[in-house]
Amino acid sequence: MDTRLSQIRAWLESDLGLELSDLQPASEDASFRRYFRATTPTQSYIVMDAPPERENTEPFIAGAKALAEQQVHAPVIYHQQIEHGFLLLEDLGSRVYLAELAQASEHLYTQAIGALIKIQKGTHEQAGLELPRYSESLLNDEMELFASYFLSKHLCVQPAGNAQKIWNETKQFLCHASLSQPQVWVHRDYHSRNLMITEQNSPGVIDFQDMVIGPIAYDLASLFKDCYIEWPRSQQHVWLREYYESLDTDLTSNTFSLQDLIRWVDLTGLQRHLKVLGIFCRLNYRDGKDQYMNDLPLVAKYVLEVLPLYSELRSFEEQFAPHIRKIR
Repeated sequence: MDTRLSQIRAWLESDLGLELSDLQPASEDASFRRYFRATTPTQSYIVMDAPPERENTEPFIAGAKALAEQQVHAPVIYHQQIEHGFLLLEDLGSRVYLAELAQASEHLYTQAIGALIKIQKGTHEQAGLELPRYSESLLNDEMELFASYFLSKHLCVQPAGNAQKIWNETKQFLCHASLSQPQVWVHRDYHSRNLMITEQNSPGVIDFQDMVIGPIAYDLASLFKDCYIEWPRSQQHVWLREYYESLDTDLTSNTFSLQDLIRWVDLTGLQRHLKVLGIFCRLNYRDGKDQYMNDLPLVAKYVLEVLPLYSELRSFEEQFAPHIRKIR
């Protein structure tokens, strides 16, 4: 018996007085959260189920408010029961970017770029939102997932000696590449599965509870080097130019070139993809969510594509690329 689902139904019907005609799973994600679509005779809603012993709803609530203040279409929170980890949210529909990009990528990415710039223009001191910084410690902790879950757990490879030295130097290089960029609001998972096509103020943006202040290129890497859909590098650069030409002086006082931005996206993307190789393996081995293993080859391809482009990565390529190439 699903006790929490029974509690959700009681909350909706008894506490909120909703006349439910249906309550069905809407989606799951890589965390311990679940989502249900609650339908009434007049409206549908999304219910977030976030077990409080495993998930904190406060960052989501604060993030939704802050994004709405930036005119970004985050789901409206109608009701909340924080002690049980339940939120009643606006239903943004079922039109996920990933399903429709093949037919309308230019239009959809133009809208995604516009929404991203709104996010990045959020002020660091915005009322009610205290975002952590993407610190060197956090960046390193993320990359260590590559070593502990991808190399060690998945491939049974243990870096030692010179290999460990190269790995430490690579992490330091990638941390510096991230921290030397203009620092803005970062969604951290701004990609085709977290963007929804909506009738008003599209795209709808979800899964923003892990926002931080971090490198300007991070969400661009998430968007154009998407772990779930691949675009040619030349097309990525077309969209990066569109983003670059859409910027205004309000976003950052720093000046940088398009080539600077491309380099940042490559290196920040590499940090992200090393982390993701580890996360997908962790989801498989620790959490029993094996579906993410199907996405390893594309993530590995992004890593291998960038390594030859930068001399600072030559030692890492020589030492670790043979292991990464085992992913097919």
